[in-house]
Order: sequence, then C-alpha cells, then structure tokens
Amino acid sequence: MTKKAVLAFSGGLDTSVVVKYLQEKHDMDVVTVTVDVGQGDDYASIDAKAKTLGVRKHYTINAKEEFARDYIVPSIKANALYQKKYCLATALARPLIARKLLDIARVENADALAHGCSGKGNDQVRFDITMRAGSDLPIIAPIRDLNLDRPAELEFAEEHGIRIDGVAKKFSIDQNLWGRALEGGVLEDPMMEPPGDAFIWVKTRDLPDEPSYLEIQFQRGVPVAADGKTLQPVDLIEYVNQKAGAAGVGIIDHIEDRVVGIKSREVYETPGASCLIEAHSDLEKMVHTSHQTRLKSILDDEWARLAYSGLWEDPLRRDIDAFIESSQGAVSGTVRIRMHKGSMRVVGRSSEHSLYSREAATYGAESSFDQRLARGFVSLWGLQSTEANKLQEGRLKKI
Repeated sequence: MTKKAVLAFSGGLDTSVVVKYLQEKHDMDVVTVTVDVGQGDDYASIDAKAKTLGVRKHYTINAKEEFARDYIVPSIKANALYQKKYCLATALARPLIARKLLDIARVENADALAHGCSGKGNDQVRFDITMRAGSDLPIIAPIRDLNLDRPAELEFAEEHGIRIDGVAKKFSIDQNLWGRALEGGVLEDPMMEPPGDAFIWVKTRDLPDEPSYLEIQFQRGVPVAADGKTLQPVDLIEYVNQKAGAAGVGIIDHIEDRVVGIKSREVYETPGASCLIEAHSDLEKMVHTSHQTRLKSILDDEWARLAYSGLWEDPLRRDIDAFIESSQGAVSGTVRIRMHKGSMRVVGRSSEHSLYSREAATYGAESSFDQRLARGFVSLWGLQSTEANKLQEGRLKKI
C-alpha cells in the first residue's frame, strides 16, 4: 500500500519541486495543504497547479482571521521586532501553518509530514518544532535532506515542466498579511540596492509631495480603529498596509542572524507592521511607569527571539504572554503618525490613562513641580556613583 505524505504547499518553486521528489524518490501519494494567511494568492490557481503535479488531494484553509487574532495581535502587544528590525511576519505564520498541516494529517491518516524548507533557513526550525510538538510522524524535507541549491531546483523544475513565475526566479519570496520577505539572487550582495521591481507593497517612486497622517486607536493593546473607522484586525492591517505603503513607508533592509548561525541579508516590506508596532510602543510609554517600560522591553525582545527561533510552543513564550497581557490594561488611546516620502514618526498621542502631566512637565509659571526638591534627590541618586569615582581617582593618583 502506497504511503501518504501531507505537504505544506505554496505553489512556489520549493514546494512544487518537493511534490515531485516525494512522488519519485519516496514513492508516496502527496496531499497538499495551502493555508491562507493573507498572501493574496490566487488559490484556485494553486489548487490547479497542485493537481497538475499529480497530488492525491489538495486543501485550501482560510486562516486569516485566526492569524491576525492569535498571532499578529499578540506580536503587536509585544512590540515584536527581531533584532529591532523584523516584524516576524513569516515567523509568526509558520507555527499556524504547521498546526493546520497536523489537522489534515489526522484527517488523512498520513504516514509522514513534509515541507519545502532548506537546511540554511529558519523555517525548517519553525515547522519541525511545531510538528514534533503535536505529532510523532516523520518529517520529510527534500530540499534540506538532499542538500539542493536553487539552481538545481530550477533545473529540476524545468525538466519536469513545473512553471515558475519570473519574480520567483529572481528572489525567494514569502508574504502574508503582516509582511513580505525577499532574499536570494542579487540581494545576496549586501552592497546591492534592491531593484525597483522587488517591491509591490511600498511605493518607491513619484511619492506625494504632501505628508499624510494616520491615526490608530487602541483598546487594551489591540488596534481597533484607523482614521476613525472601527475595523476588525484583518481589515485594519490591510488598511494601514495600503496607506503606509502609498507613502513609501515600510522597507526594511538589514543583516540578520539566523537560528542556524548564518548571517543573511534580508529585505522586507512591512508598512502596516512598522506603523502599528511604533504606535503601540509609543502609547505604552505614555501609560506605563518607567519600571514597567524597562522590564517589558526586555521581555518583548525575548518574545521576539522565541517567535523568530521557532520556539512558539515553548512554555516561556506563554509565560511572557501572561505578563504582556497583564500589562495591556491601560494601553488604550489614540496615536497619530505622520508619513512623508518614506519616513514615518509619531507626532501625537492621547490616552485617558496617560501618566504624562503637563502641569508637572511645563517650564511655564503654572508648573506644579517644585524644582527645589530636586537638589536632594540628585545628591542621593548619584551618591554611589560619585563615591565610586572618588575612590577610583584616589587609586589612580597613588599609581
């Protein structure tokens, strides 16, 4: 009896090649699963492509709402930026896709799970760990297991009549509701500026001469309205993506440390994520004490590291989630962002929970702050530092 593998399928180069490898090298029937996390793909075409490749059955699962609610919104609350840059778009989607794959594997009584990740990337870690957390089925990853490079994949695809679109031949691309990632090709030269045709979300030419403004309203850390319009998470993210992208906002180009130890040049389009995380972080600073802000920034970084590193299922992530959720009670208010020719900055914020006091902060005559009290505070605040320096100076003089 022929064994059956369930494959996470995007219809791109890697997963198309994997279908044929599973069929020819492993003599397996293949069931493909495409999870809609906001890629904007033509899912009917992906279904047709899967069938052209001879798969036994294809599933398309709409998980956009779940992705926004259970993965993106928690990442906003965590101000999650890996290495202060990457909004984790791909990293957040992988555990969700892996869970859906496990669901189909149970329905299909599969003998194996499969994915198209390479041995150089992070996605293998994200898929494998989530799959192993929920199943004992073997995991087949032909690109990794056979040490295939991109030219070999393209050659294999051509030999088997697998159609690959032009942009995918130039770059490795992954996108979803939260961001678009590009790597490979000319981008492997860290001094090479990405070509104009690499970007589809963020406008890079003929940008408006006048600035545009975006107002985001939050309730307990969750973005609930944009420019006065109450929107569900998916619609809100799509709205901000479009508006910020039209202003040229959201291109990230940096050197990133992968889980496997490689430094890679990564290019991202993240207009919505850039604005929403910046707005949320700014609002938190208005309503949190300095002590909350300091500790939360440390835990935010750790949350991002866990999500990036494929450790979504680790108990520590859930522990940090509990702290973050507790911290969001006062994070309600509105943040105003100014966008102009690729730049973005917060220019206004308001909240009924604000700890900012104009009466205390003003330099005017109406100030409620008694400056005379500061003299004793400063002496005590720096007492140990000044004493340590005096001692150090004494030692240096003796030397």
